[in-house]
Amino acid sequence: MRKICETYAEAPRLHQEGAHIISTDEKTGIQALERLHPTLPVQPGRTERVEFEYRRHGTLCLIANFDVATGKAIMPTIGPTRTEEDFAAHIGQSIDTDPGAPWIFVLDQLNTHKSEELVRLVAERCGIADDLGIKGKKGVLKTMATRKNFLEDPDHRIRFVYTPRHASWLNQVEIWFSILARRALKRASFISLEALEQRLTDFIDYFNAVLAKPFKWTYAGKPLQAA
Repeated sequence: MRKICETYAEAPRLHQEGAHIISTDEKTGIQALERLHPTLPVQPGRTERVEFEYRRHGTLCLIANFDVATGKAIMPTIGPTRTEEDFAAHIGQSIDTDPGAPWIFVLDQLNTHKSEELVRLVAERCGIADDLGIKGKKGVLKTMATRKNFLEDPDHRIRFVYTPRHASWLNQVEIWFSILARRALKRASFISLEALEQRLTDFIDYFNAVLAKPFKWTYAGKPLQAA
């Protein structure tokens, strides 16, 4: 917990030095629900009323990046799945926007965040030519623990800082997800997956232009006391 908070505290200085401190995670199962009847608008003495019956048009997954230093949501990935290949591709596309810079990603300990695909990506982008071993047998790739140790190595130009288990609230992108849900998804109606994707991209553009600012992080990583 302290390591996460120290990373947030260092973000403004690191940003000035050209580094990117990115809080990232997936928001899965975003439903494209089409309300069967129009929403009834607000009237004197009556709140807005949203139709409760709906038609399903499928789901999308949003892999989001929240830039801790600038408060912007950058380089989102929107698609039907969230496999380890999807996540590694998302990280690769993010790095491609500034390929020579230091990158620090804050994320939880989902298995796709400690994958063979991600280890190979980091090794390639950092110019690490060492033998990575074989998944399940030896070397860096042997277990999830060995892969995690490699990915969070502070000597790497691209590295990952993991939240403790059951502490996703430490990941700032979760705060941004709640803003997205309240402002863009709650009470909405979508006639297709394409309409849902357009709403997501439009909101991200609006957020970055109008609302974006760094979160004021006050928790310092001290142990929480049980009640």
